[in-house]
Parts: sequence; C-alpha cells; structure tokens
Amino acid sequence: MPWRLVWRNLLAHPLRTCLTIASVAVAVFLLCVLRAVVVGLTETVEKAATNRLWVQSAVSLFVNLPLSYQTKIQAVDGVERVVRWQWFGGVYRDPSNFFAQFGVDPEHLLPCYPEMTITDGSYEAFAKNRTGCVIGKDLATQFGWEVGSKVPLQGTIFPKLDGSSWDFTVEAIYAVSTPSLDQKTLFFQFDYLRETLEQGVCGGPPGAGVYLLQTAPGAEPTRIMAEVDTLFENGPQRVQATTEAEFQRQFISMLGNIPGLLSMIGSAVMFAIFFAVLNTMLLAGRERTRDAGVMKALGFGNGTMLALLLAESVVVCGLGGLIGVGAALAMEPPLQRAVAGQIPGLAFSKPVLALGFGLALGVGVLAGLMPGWRLSRLRPVTALRGDA
Repeated sequence: MPWRLVWRNLLAHPLRTCLTIASVAVAVFLLCVLRAVVVGLTETVEKAATNRLWVQSAVSLFVNLPLSYQTKIQAVDGVERVVRWQWFGGVYRDPSNFFAQFGVDPEHLLPCYPEMTITDGSYEAFAKNRTGCVIGKDLATQFGWEVGSKVPLQGTIFPKLDGSSWDFTVEAIYAVSTPSLDQKTLFFQFDYLRETLEQGVCGGPPGAGVYLLQTAPGAEPTRIMAEVDTLFENGPQRVQATTEAEFQRQFISMLGNIPGLLSMIGSAVMFAIFFAVLNTMLLAGRERTRDAGVMKALGFGNGTMLALLLAESVVVCGLGGLIGVGAALAMEPPLQRAVAGQIPGLAFSKPVLALGFGLALGVGVLAGLMPGWRLSRLRPVTALRGDA
C-alpha cells in the first residue's frame, strides 16, 4: 500500500490542506464548548443535593417572604436547619463587575453545604464580624482580593439613604467540590442587612428572598415540601417548596431550552463542516483521476484507490480534531472563570473531548467515501483519458 502518496497529496496543496484542517479544528472546538455547556447545565441539576429544599414565594421569585416564616418552617418535623437568603444586587465600582451577593445566616450556611471548604481565612471570623463576608476563590482571583480586603458595594436594591457604600471585609475564601454552588459568590450576614433596614439607614424590601431547608437524615423531602406549602396556603404569602434540583432547573429554564438550542447549533456546525470537507475531497478526487489510472494500470486494486483517498480525508480531519481538542483544553481555565457564576459545572471532560474528536474522524470517513468510491470504480483507460 503506497501510504507515502497520502502525505505527498496532502502537501501538494498546502494552503488548501491547512485551511481544511483549520476549519475542522474550529468546528471541533466550538462543538466541545457547546457540549461542555450542555453537560455543565445538566450536572448542575443532576448533582444537586437531595437533603436541601428551597422555599420561595408562589407568586414570584422576586417577592420576599416574611421573616416570621423562618421559625414556623423550622418547627416542621424533619427540618434540621433553615437559612435565610436575600439577593443583594450591589455594584462593585462598575455594573460590568457583576457577581452574586447574598445575605445569609452564617451559623447555618456552612453546615448546609458540606461540599464547601474554607481554603483561606476563618469562617468563625466571618460569623463574628457583622460586616464580614466570605467569597469564592474564583471571585478572589478575579479582583485580586484576599483575607482582609475591603469590598465596597453600592446598593441598588438596598441603597443607603446617605448615598454611601456598603463596606465588607473578606474574612474567608471558599472552594466547592461540586457544581451545586459556584465560586464567584459573596456571602455576608443577613442580620447586618436586616438591622440596617430596621434602623432606616437604607431602603429596600423587608423579609427574606428565599429559605433554604436542610432536612434531617431519613426525612422524606416530599412530605416536608407538602407540609410547608400547606402551612402557608392561607397567607399572608403563599409559598412553593421545591427540591434543589428543581430550583436549579427553574433558573436554567428562565433562559429557555438552552441545552436543546446548543445541541442544534452543534449539529449545524458539524453538518456545515462535513460539506466543506466533502467539497475538498471531491476536488482532490478529481485531481487524482490520472494518478488512479496509472496505479490501476500498474496493478493496484480498487480497494487501494478507496483506501488512499479515505486515509487522506481521515488524516485531515484527524489533525483538525486534535488541534480543536487541544484548543479546548487550553481555553478551559479562562472559560471556566468567565462563566463560573452561571455554569459552575463547565469542564471539558474526556467524554466531551472524545465526542468532538470522534465526530471529526466520522466526518473524515464520510467525506472520503464518496470520492474514494468514485475513483475505485473507474476503469484505467477512462481514468488515463481524464474523461471522468
């Protein structure tokens, strides 16, 4: 089998070969990114904790719940802890510096999230300091913050009436081991917000945005959710209790059917690149017509013609696939930092990379079959005349 002809043919038109390889590489890179986003969104739901429930207003997530609900929910059989969460929505220097900020109950937050690990500082210091905060390690990296750093936030939902900023001190930095929680969030003490509101120092809605429930071992989440819903069915604010998986799914559904849309885009990208490679290989097949006639006259069989053009197509797509996969791995850290707040589970896992490379090889096989089959069917005389 004259395999050297494969490389000779590829190098005969270096610009065309390089452009085709680059096209496949870009397509594989985009496919890996799109697939990683879909997998990341899915894992956020699939890896949600089964012992955490969320209680929100039945009207809207943007409607606060009364603070009196906390003790009533805590009294429900099977509820181990209740944590108040309040979206703060502050601005750090510029609105483009967006990141999540929540007021929480520090004594219950960490026990509810065993996957949260303090990597620097002291969580106890955060719990003791009224104006302290704990931040994710990605947020610390983004702004260069460390333990002791001052974080001024300009209130939007809760603006201070004198126009001053809310000043927090970083007491601890956390990391998480699962995508159930991102690493670009700032947590501060809910009571600091509540007291500031009650003292008339700032404006904003009273109450808590949502309540996080940690269920006791062996407790039935379905029963607890039903009891909590029933407990407030006559108001003053009706609630809806959901599992953490369903709560995460609601946020994803706000953006529409993103996984389906991204899958469609990925399919369209591969469909387009298939025809680009097919066009290249058809052109290459026509250029090999006389060569095929000479080789057949020398005694090479039909299978050799098919194998050579097929190998040429697979080599081109394989190289493009390797470059695309390499680019995806190289871009993984910056992409993770860029979308950590929205897709904490984004990662180019082995199945994602294997899918991208496998599809590239598949495109190479399919694109090489048609021109290769054409060459294999030509008679030597017809090929030498160049009539085909």
